[in-house]
Amino acid sequence: MFIEERHNEILEKLRQDGKVTITEITQKYGISDESARRDLRLLEKQGMCKRTHGGAITASQVSVRPPVDRNFEKMPVYDNYREISRMAAGMIHKNDTIYLTGGSFGYIMLSYLPKEIPYTVVVNSVDIGRELRSFDNVDVYLVGGKMRQSGSVVDSLANDFVSRLHFDLSFITGAGLTADFGLSNGTDETAAFQRTVIKNSRKKCLLLPGAKIGVDSFVKVCDVENFDCLITDWDCVDDQLAAIGEKGVEVIVAEKKSCVAIKPHAKEAHVKSGVC
Repeated sequence: MFIEERHNEILEKLRQDGKVTITEITQKYGISDESARRDLRLLEKQGMCKRTHGGAITASQVSVRPPVDRNFEKMPVYDNYREISRMAAGMIHKNDTIYLTGGSFGYIMLSYLPKEIPYTVVVNSVDIGRELRSFDNVDVYLVGGKMRQSGSVVDSLANDFVSRLHFDLSFITGAGLTADFGLSNGTDETAAFQRTVIKNSRKKCLLLPGAKIGVDSFVKVCDVENFDCLITDWDCVDDQLAAIGEKGVEVIVAEKKSCVAIKPHAKEAHVKSGVC
């Protein structure tokens, strides 16, 4: 079989299943692990997939971005993002002061934020802040500074603003996470802003889809040990989650109808019953 034919079949597998593993490629085509990784590197360079720890996923799964026109009703929401957001919103308690990420999860969490208890939300997204006007039970603080085209604010003025605040709970996301490199993001401004939020937070919760675990992005934000918990989805890399759990982070895996929590240093996973 020609290499091009193998690549076409790998892409077809990605289109059908949304992912492919190194093991699947080596077993099907009788090639080495390094050859399989080389295939995925070539396909990634062509923009056909995104490599993850132990395989690859379709490029479309890597991020869910809010639409340019900020029409929330038209925003595409994958099941994994929805379930992670639902679980995260359930962590908010009465009179909490929370930092809500200005990324995709911040938009999706709007549908699940509690409306029966009072609390304070600090957000660095103009668009999310606008949506929060309808929450009579929430005091909203907008981070000030230079606004990006996306509507978010992460410059030095924004950093100074959050440096003078304390958060009971912060919801952070990023472009990648590994046990060794930690949380990483695409720009140094974003990374610096997030470090300040994390430093001033009593409890830090990381929200990431499984597709971004096992991936290192451009700029390191912090070590994974800085977080109290990670909420991810059912399509995650088990060995990475185990390594993260060994560093003292509570790893919570959201499933479509239940939640599995891996306690730090635990030998077995503990199942939390109930709908996410």
